[in-house]
Amino acid sequence: MESALGQLLVPKYSLALVLLSYFTSFLGSLLALQSAKWMFRKNGTLDREFATCAAVALGGIGIWSMHFIGMQAYRLAIPITYDLLLTVISLVAAIVISGASLYLAGKGGKFTVSGWLAGSFLAGLGVCVMHYMGMYAMRLSAFMTLDPVTVGISVVIAIIAAAAALWLAFNLTKLSHRFIAAIVMGLAVCCMHYIGMSAASMICNADTPSRLFQISGEDLGIWVFGVASVVLLYILWVVSGRGINDAKVSVS
Repeated sequence: MESALGQLLVPKYSLALVLLSYFTSFLGSLLALQSAKWMFRKNGTLDREFATCAAVALGGIGIWSMHFIGMQAYRLAIPITYDLLLTVISLVAAIVISGASLYLAGKGGKFTVSGWLAGSFLAGLGVCVMHYMGMYAMRLSAFMTLDPVTVGISVVIAIIAAAAALWLAFNLTKLSHRFIAAIVMGLAVCCMHYIGMSAASMICNADTPSRLFQISGEDLGIWVFGVASVVLLYILWVVSGRGINDAKVSVS
């Protein structure tokens, strides 16, 4: 059944993809927490390899990949495509802001309250910028409006989630604690995403003119899942290697 002009489109969600989006956010958060453990060397200098791994894991996997897998779970009665440029910009923004917030929170290898607060605010706003930029990357024959109150709630959740993640990243030492922290962080990121999505109302209008450099929703889902899997495996390999080396040093 085709949607009529002016009709409010009611979204449906794929439960399987919602669960996959959470699992992706959990894995990204866990690897980010592990990478942040070795971001700064004992002399206080930045380890660029682990800083990059932490930024990509948190921003690229835990936030950005989660968002676009979650967008695949979002189903409307009309087809959706995505502006490729905005989608790529949102990825770069998520990684850069996540890296900057992690750096501020643990600058010099020492956790400080001032750095933590600055990093939390930056990361929270970064999550929101990435999220809503990703939403505006949607190309569909509908007009989107946002409820400001719900948007405000999503911003507060994002900042609180970022503050919790940064504190946990630099104050927990045991893997079991980081595992629990990643569960909580994944839930927080997903809550921000789906509350942010509930702020949007889609009203059917005339067909959206086709533009260059668009990617279909189905293709985007495949690319996001494939690239995220490769990146996760690489970061896991890097983190596992450091863990094995540390274990050998402690034994010797």
